[in-house]
Amino acid sequence: MDRSTNLDIEELKMTREQYILATQQNSLPRAENAQLYPVGIYGWRKRCLYFFVLLLLVTMIVNLAMTIWILKVMNFTVDSPLVLQSDRNVTVNARNHMGQLTGQLTVGADAVEAQCKRFEVRANEDGRVLFSADEDEITIGAEKLRVTGTEGAVFGHSVETPHIRAEPFQDLRLESPTRSLIMEAPRGVQIFLNADTIRLGNLPTGSFSSSPSSSNAQQTVYELCVCPNGKLYLSPAGVGSTCQSSSNICLWS
Repeated sequence: MDRSTNLDIEELKMTREQYILATQQNSLPRAENAQLYPVGIYGWRKRCLYFFVLLLLVTMIVNLAMTIWILKVMNFTVDSPLVLQSDRNVTVNARNHMGQLTGQLTVGADAVEAQCKRFEVRANEDGRVLFSADEDEITIGAEKLRVTGTEGAVFGHSVETPHIRAEPFQDLRLESPTRSLIMEAPRGVQIFLNADTIRLGNLPTGSFSSSPSSSNAQQTVYELCVCPNGKLYLSPAGVGSTCQSSSNICLWS
C-alpha cells in the first residue's frame, strides 16, 4: 500500500509539472509565428529622397559658382572700389519705409539724371557744400567759379552780383557784339580808373589825359556818365554825381 501511494504522488507531481510547462509555453509568443516589420525608407521613397538630396547639392554648387562669377565681373575686392557695369544704364533707387520712391540716380550713355528734392555736392575734407540745387535756387559754394569755354557763360535772364573783377594781370571787358550795352543804376554809374589815359573808341566823345608836368597846374575833374543808349559823356564833377543835371546830352544822340 505504501508503494501504490508513492506512485500516485509521483504521478501527481508529473501531472503538475506538465501543466506548468504547458501554461508557460502558451503564454510566451512563438518566434516562428511572429510578423517582421521592416524599419527605414525603401522603394520609391528612397529614390525620391536621393533625388532631392542630389538636386540640393547641384543648386548649392550653382549658387556658389554664380557668386564667384559676380564678384569677378564686378571686380569686388577689399582694396578696390565697387564697379557697376551695364550695357545700357545703371539706376540706383532710394525708397522710404512705405516703399515710395524718394530719389533716383540714372547713369546712361548720353546723360546722368538725378531726381530728388535736393541735390548736393560736398567737399571731402570739411563737408562744405560746393554745389546744391533744388526747385527754387542753385547755390555754388566753391571759392571760385571758372568757365573755360570759348563762348563763356550764357544767361537767359538777369545776373545779380555785387562785384565784377577780372583775374590778375587780365583785362575786364564788357562787350555786346550785336546790340547795345546798357548800364543803369538808380544812383548813377560810377567808374573809377587809376590809369593816366581814358580812351573811348568810336563813341562821339573826346579823351582826357593828365601829364606829370602839369601836376601843379589847376586841373578840371570830370565825371564819366552813360546814356540809356550806351553813349558816354563827361560831366563836370561836383560834390555829388552831376550826371542827372547834364542828362540832356543824351537827348541829342
